[in-house]
Amino acid sequence: MRLALPGALAAICFLPVLTSARPLVPILNAKQVTHRCEHFLKRIEPAVRRMASRSAPSGIFEEWNALQIKVEDLYGPVYLLANAHTDDATRKAADACVLKITRFSTELFQNEKLFRRVQTASTKNSRQVKLQKDLLEGFEDNGVTLPVEKRKRVKEIFEKVEALRQQFERNVSDDEGVAIVKPEEMQGLPKSYIAAQRQDEHGNYVLGLEYPAYASFMGNAKNEGARKRYWIVKTNQGGAANLPILDEIEALRHELARLYDLPSYAVYAIRRKMAESPEKVYKFLDDVKAVVLPLESSELAEMLALKAREHGAPLDQTLLGYWDIPYYEEQIKKTRYHMDQEALRQYFPTEKAVAYVMLVANKLYGINFKEVKVPVWHPAVKYYDVLDARTGKFISGLYLDLYPREGKYAHAAAFPIFGTSRLAHRTPLAALLTNFSSKGLDHHEFETLLHEFGHLMHTVLSQADYAPQAGTNVMGDFVEAPSQMFEEWARREQTLALFKVVCPLCPQLSSDQIGRLDEARKVGRGVFYARQWLLAMYDMALSSEKPEPVMPLWKRMEGATPLGYVEGTMFPAGFEHIADGYGAGYYGYMWSQVLALDMLSAFDGNLLDPKVGKRYRDTILAQGGQAHPEKLVRNFLGREPDSRAFFAEITGTR
Repeated sequence: MRLALPGALAAICFLPVLTSARPLVPILNAKQVTHRCEHFLKRIEPAVRRMASRSAPSGIFEEWNALQIKVEDLYGPVYLLANAHTDDATRKAADACVLKITRFSTELFQNEKLFRRVQTASTKNSRQVKLQKDLLEGFEDNGVTLPVEKRKRVKEIFEKVEALRQQFERNVSDDEGVAIVKPEEMQGLPKSYIAAQRQDEHGNYVLGLEYPAYASFMGNAKNEGARKRYWIVKTNQGGAANLPILDEIEALRHELARLYDLPSYAVYAIRRKMAESPEKVYKFLDDVKAVVLPLESSELAEMLALKAREHGAPLDQTLLGYWDIPYYEEQIKKTRYHMDQEALRQYFPTEKAVAYVMLVANKLYGINFKEVKVPVWHPAVKYYDVLDARTGKFISGLYLDLYPREGKYAHAAAFPIFGTSRLAHRTPLAALLTNFSSKGLDHHEFETLLHEFGHLMHTVLSQADYAPQAGTNVMGDFVEAPSQMFEEWARREQTLALFKVVCPLCPQLSSDQIGRLDEARKVGRGVFYARQWLLAMYDMALSSEKPEPVMPLWKRMEGATPLGYVEGTMFPAGFEHIADGYGAGYYGYMWSQVLALDMLSAFDGNLLDPKVGKRYRDTILAQGGQAHPEKLVRNFLGREPDSRAFFAEITGTR
């Protein structure tokens, strides 16, 4: 899920279009982006003044809804184009526009007259009660209750953090780092992989930072030296220039918290989330640590022994490196479960995998997808109408931008463009940006597709009354729950049987293969979750009362892990989640997974039950942020949520 929103926009994100017609992304060039941005600001500022001049609080929620819809009509498409447009000048113009919207947004939430109108408004229902609460918190978080000088500094901080975030992410996406690999070092890679790689004038292979190339190499290349070189290049993505940027972001966040007389940015950020306080986060992370660290130790010992046998070396003279983990995990999966990630690509052709996910959504949620030719920012991008399966009524739209290219957002994320507002007859629009191989997905990528599609469904099936409560505009430690839950549909025999419907000529996984695939998935759970724990703890430390510089802190924290810190590497330089909306919130991936795995229990083993699917759509996906996530989950489950399924998952016993 893409949460890299300017701080001041957190309360006005994902806003819909005032029309019942099909909403689309306008395909703009740099000059057009700049013109639209300037024209928007000229028109919107008088509208805000008119809103503020009204003394009566009545009607403020409807006025705010209309205002935010206008904001997102610009912000949604521009933010997407900043991450997806093929032209560098257009991406930079879009970034500049986002920065201007950040400035406008902060000023909006520092408007005392608007604050008083929201504060004194009477609410008529629970949705308005929640909206009022969210807006008042947005005003407070943007400094409206602070003295004038502090309020001015809050605005400066938001603008500066947004500019730094843009530069940080641009450094990651524009990094042209490569690993040079000799032909003899390609042993273990499939012929199809080797044939697809670029070679230099000396016949050496030039491997870039695109995830499909990197993941396949790390899981299959037998040559340790080549794996290590590639791992270092990837780990340093973003470059040394990103380290002072991250330092400055964290310093500004800490200053922001101190302006409110709060001890840390963690307190400032988490007080608006499900966890409510850093203490609850640390308690949760302590529980995770107690379970995963012993499991990690056992798994690393097994891989170390495997490496020693493979090299014919004494165990006490063998060292395990980070670059070894994917390779030996794959060796265990191949030998123990006869599962080869590269071989799985034949079962999941990329376009057919998309058709499969759409068929699952049809079965669960009663919707159809119709491809429609519309203007797009790259020829490979596809657009689909989302239709009610029974009536054919238009519900929403989505774009799929699946394959890597220069300058594009470097990972996988769902981008909400327009949310929904039933009161304004606003239909949602979203986009999925990934960097998949066009030759088929391995199972990790297949799970990623399901994960991100879960985010898309959260946006395009939203039925919120008001724009600020639409779709994925929920608490940051809940936003990953619907997407993590949807990954399960990549693992079950019942659901995977649908693949023969979308691709009759594709080879089909047998019941035995699916069972072994699920068992193989559990290999390395301890290593994976120990890493997640480390990243969450690192994020919390950066957001603490006494934040340390990013690299010394990382060296110390990673250095205390079993594999230690590798000199010359700078993982934080590419850790985009720290720079974007997950600051003091990375723990939310695991926190959300607690709820995701618990919600699965409602299906009682039948993941294609349309009755449960409809109930899930109505009680979770459609609601967006209209109610507290805990209330939504409780309504869906009919009981209080618990964490048993999560801890069974991370120990491989689920």
